[in-house]
Amino acid sequence: MKNEIIIYQTNELSDRLEVRIEEESVWLNRQQLSLLFGRDVKTIGKHIANVLKEELKGFSVVAKFATTASDGKVYQVEYYNLDMIISVGYRVKSKRGIQFRIWANKVLKDYLLKGYAVNQRMDRIENDVHYLKEKVNEFDLQIKTNLPTNEGIFYNGQIFDAYVFVSKLIKSANKSIILIDNSLFN
Repeated sequence: MKNEIIIYQTNELSDRLEVRIEEESVWLNRQQLSLLFGRDVKTIGKHIANVLKEELKGFSVVAKFATTASDGKVYQVEYYNLDMIISVGYRVKSKRGIQFRIWANKVLKDYLLKGYAVNQRMDRIENDVHYLKEKVNEFDLQIKTNLPTNEGIFYNGQIFDAYVFVSKLIKSANKSIILIDNSLFN
């Protein structure tokens, strides 16, 4: 849930709001809050100042994001998270604010549930990888401890007396014995 923008629009709202989703919250700037609540930007600013004085801490509800304006320039604009949006909404007693809060909570819940599901899948995959690594290590250990000397019985055309080795090999086989000619791989 990072750097996403989703559109909020209702029948009563003539313009659409581009809602920023970041840090597990929704974010709107003053102009968007003004449009959402049907109040002018100055009124929204006064409510924000009062909320910061009486209710919420600025560092947790205000963030500056780079925003491209209609003139094409990029500006650092203050955005306010859902806690601030809700607080301002209660103060202006806006029906649109209530609808937005319901919508935003649903969006965040969906994002959190999707994120939770993805995290669960990642945890399962990590556990599977860990399990497979353990099994590979076990197989490697089994192979290394049960292998004969590195050079084997038949090496570069030399024949060794291998009766004891072959006898053990045949006795330990469960189903079949596969012989690999190393000369093919050199």
